Amino acid sequence: MQNIPALAPAADRVDASTLRRRWAILALLLGITIINFIDRQTLSVLAPRLKEMFHFTNTQYGRIVASFQFGMMSGEFPMGMLMDRWGVRTGFTFAVLSWSAATGAHVFASNLWHFSIFRFWMGTGECGNFSGGVKVVTEWFPKRDRALAIGIFNSGSMIGSMIAPPLIVLLNHFWGWKVAFLAPATLGLIWVFLWRKVYRPAPASSSGDEGASAGPPASTLPGTWQLLQYRQSWALMLCRFLASPVVQFYWYWMPDYLYNVRGMSLRDIGAFSWVPYLIGDIGSIAGGWAAARLIAARVGVLNARKLTMFFGATCCLGSLLVVQARSSASAIAVIGLVLFGHTFMSANMFASIGDLFPEKLAGRVTGLTGFSGGLSGILFPLMTGILVDRYGYAPVFIIAAALPLAGVSALFLLASGSPEWGGSPEPRGVSRPRC
Repeated sequence: MQNIPALAPAADRVDASTLRRRWAILALLLGITIINFIDRQTLSVLAPRLKEMFHFTNTQYGRIVASFQFGMMSGEFPMGMLMDRWGVRTGFTFAVLSWSAATGAHVFASNLWHFSIFRFWMGTGECGNFSGGVKVVTEWFPKRDRALAIGIFNSGSMIGSMIAPPLIVLLNHFWGWKVAFLAPATLGLIWVFLWRKVYRPAPASSSGDEGASAGPPASTLPGTWQLLQYRQSWALMLCRFLASPVVQFYWYWMPDYLYNVRGMSLRDIGAFSWVPYLIGDIGSIAGGWAAARLIAARVGVLNARKLTMFFGATCCLGSLLVVQARSSASAIAVIGLVLFGHTFMSANMFASIGDLFPEKLAGRVTGLTGFSGGLSGILFPLMTGILVDRYGYAPVFIIAAALPLAGVSALFLLASGSPEWGGSPEPRGVSRPRC
């Protein structure tokens, strides 16, 4: 039996300048996540118009969304390796430049294949946001604060999704749909300049935890294929495989649902569809805060993760109520509850990577979970397009309600016995499970 290697103990105090830099870097992570999700949401906000302009069916639009997810899946593990081997300063620079160029390239799209190719390219870069972000948090923040830090930078997904509808509708109204793609691409270039100016590698003691130092030589850490022999890896991958498609469904299909089913105009969508994302933003920070409070109250890291993630997954059952809502306003409110629960859960899902693996592996493990999330992100949009064309949205909302709870259950069934979450030092079947 072989356990995941631990890293050397580090000091538990950090100086004031390190603390200031820690929060400045977190602010940059928040900023790039906001930009990332403005980029992503541009297509979905413009989907009603683009589908009319280019005569796309729901099935074809589903293929375009799946192309982005295929790019995410294809790039996740290579991007995670890049973050681990080259460092996040270089890794983030490459990722953001790549996806910003792809976003800008949408102005040249004129058919299904063009949009699919550019979305694929965009996905190969955007997947670096979370593998890099989780790695930065694991290096710079102590374990008790990681869910809060991840919750803060992950809240950028909701802030970006909240900003995108009114911003993109406004840009489209005054300057056309092409400018709506160019504007967020330009923001990415500005962010790269700031990142290169501010970011420096974390000092050895910056996280204040055991396991925060530079750690053992790379040769003593598990190799790429060895990671797949750990039960913890499969637990995290299965959780993200099942949970990720739900929020992606709302990102990419909610404007179309409000337009075609609820009868809202594009202007109304821009005016009101940001509300669920605001509620989701609160959930992301609340999930991290709740975990930090529970850990401070000495309930244990495992119990803190269980309580927060099962609570969030239960809120996601609200998807069952969306199609039953009597008005557009009540449907938007219920979607807000779902997004609140999903981000409440997600902050702790990503923090679990730092619980179960040392920082030297954070990029690659996040990449593995991103690969599994990307795979479901390909399958779910394809299935959504087919179901919507044939049966409407009701079956999709039913599936979306069940997936987060299934994902969280899978995580704790597979990983709860690990020593990192209070199990025995060498639990049978945890370190090298049969997968």
